[in-house]
Amino acid sequence: MPEGHTLHRLANDVWDTFGGRVVRASSPQGRFLDGAALLDGRVLRQTEAHGKHFLAEFEGAGWLHIHLGLIGKVDFGTAPIPEPVGQVRLRLQNDAAYADLRGATVCEVLTDGEREALIARLGPDPLRDDADPDLAWKRIQRSKLPIGQLLMDQEVLSGVGNVYRAEVLFRAKLHPMTPGHLVRKREWQGMWTDLLDLMKYGVETGRIDTVTDDHTPEAMGRDPRRDDHGGEVYVYRRQGQRCHVCDSVIRTELLAGRNLFWCPKCQRTGLTRKPPAAKPVRKTAAGTGRRGGARRSSDKKS
Repeated sequence: MPEGHTLHRLANDVWDTFGGRVVRASSPQGRFLDGAALLDGRVLRQTEAHGKHFLAEFEGAGWLHIHLGLIGKVDFGTAPIPEPVGQVRLRLQNDAAYADLRGATVCEVLTDGEREALIARLGPDPLRDDADPDLAWKRIQRSKLPIGQLLMDQEVLSGVGNVYRAEVLFRAKLHPMTPGHLVRKREWQGMWTDLLDLMKYGVETGRIDTVTDDHTPEAMGRDPRRDDHGGEVYVYRRQGQRCHVCDSVIRTELLAGRNLFWCPKCQRTGLTRKPPAAKPVRKTAAGTGRRGGARRSSDKKS
């Protein structure tokens, strides 16, 4: 599934291609005829991304909302405009360029209120200027679920998928099964900053590269990684291979239906932590444990 940086790149590309101009919209596949009719001939006012959601405002028509899901993609091209090929859910075009959407999980038109309700359900997105990392922290510290699961919960944190989840936990040396309420705030702050840097790089380059200069193929004298997702990583999809840092074997297992990847030696932090001991309840002189002042008249037995 495309991660958050992909949607921010999409928002930039759609704006660069169509922003501030009249856009023609159609649904060659036929599954978005009504929505395309609403957008057709309207001016594109703005584009944005929030986590894995793409949003584009069309003047007087509302917001185009797209979630790419597992296989969705948008292909761009320039004039001369060819006939649509394959299952094109939505085509946006002007005289100079076009963009074809295929395979998306969601393609719909939202009102202002529906857009606000969507965003209200999502956790903070590290790539957005209005993101508040403390909102995610509050949810993490209240939860006993593994931090590896919480990072993928889009209501906790928006835009993080399996690659960023695996890599940021490795770089933090934090075991993915560490319960959220045992993660320390400085660890969370470090992960947030790291996510921001890694995802900004992803927006700029279209790649997810997470290794430091010491662990690049050139520095280590190894072959470049070969994977459909591209990029040089520490643990993602490297199960059974040797860790670039400690030479241990990278492990994998299922967590909440998704493959989890980690190094058993580098990521020991947090695994054996114990919750702090509960503070004893201070009792009153009468030994009742009751808090507050004298019994109110309404408390007296009749």
